[in-house]
Amino acid sequence: MPSTTIKLIFLGIAALGIAVMGYWRDLSAWSDRAIFVVGKPIEYTVVPGATVESIGEDLNTMKILSSSRYFAWMARSSGKARNVQTGEYWVIPGMTPRGFLDALVNGRVIQHRVTLIEGWTFNRVRRALTEHPKVFQTLTGLDRGRIMERLGFAGRDPEGLFFPDTYYFTAGTSDSELLQRAYRRMEELLHREWSARDKGLPYKTPYEVLIMASIIEKETSIGSERPEIAGVFLRRLERGMPLQTDPSVIYVLGDAFAGDLKRSHLSMDSPYNTYRNVGLTPTPIALPGAESIRAVLHPAAGAALYFVAKGDGHHHFSGTLEDHEQAIARYQIAGRKDAR
Repeated sequence: MPSTTIKLIFLGIAALGIAVMGYWRDLSAWSDRAIFVVGKPIEYTVVPGATVESIGEDLNTMKILSSSRYFAWMARSSGKARNVQTGEYWVIPGMTPRGFLDALVNGRVIQHRVTLIEGWTFNRVRRALTEHPKVFQTLTGLDRGRIMERLGFAGRDPEGLFFPDTYYFTAGTSDSELLQRAYRRMEELLHREWSARDKGLPYKTPYEVLIMASIIEKETSIGSERPEIAGVFLRRLERGMPLQTDPSVIYVLGDAFAGDLKRSHLSMDSPYNTYRNVGLTPTPIALPGAESIRAVLHPAAGAALYFVAKGDGHHHFSGTLEDHEQAIARYQIAGRKDAR
């Protein structure tokens, strides 16, 4: 082979080597250069069947990446192209193409959240899940009984059975999955607290504790008062006195309650009317939080049998009916409509 030809071959190889080195240098620099996102993060969804080529093209079309080809080369040369996971991802300001690829490979998908609030009824819980745009709906049109069957808890009334908390989830998680998580949380907490309960309480089952806790949850938002109220209700149960708790009547009224509890409401015929019936309501009336459950299981000692709202969120406790009537008069004279 002529020496000139050999020289040309070596020159060609050298030129190719220089070009490859330049390419890798450019690719490396591009991979660690911030992508084009200014201001708020951008949501991007990797759909089933997507490839690093199609992802790169999408982001290039969205003017987030300057080169779809570089993105695909980066993914394939690193051996990560086949490990991209489907789901929703944030593309945030300052993120690099390499960082975004790592997020796709590690499945760092967007975590959405829904919050169930203490004191909510099951209907309010259902509305929160139904209205959330990222929750997959599987319970639409089902009544309460069918919902519990679908969840695997047939025969149970759903009221009060779901622990109030903030639940994080990925897009497409079903309403059934979220309710099952909340149900398990409540069961775990209730049975753990039940095992550490005070001695001598009249409650026969954890479910009875849940019922009482739901009533206390609706009676006060003041944490320090919950054991006091639990003690009042405990003593009334032990004496065979009706609980006479307004929230149980309001629960029956539902959407018909306009904020003014009337004497006629207190005499209506309902198993939930604790003015007419002695003992607990048939089911919980709301979601009780952990504090209310613990208050039931560790009630405050004392002699109080009555309490009246003072109008500032707190209550006045009395040991005799005479003292209680004086407290009512005092707060009613002060113009309080919520005194009982």
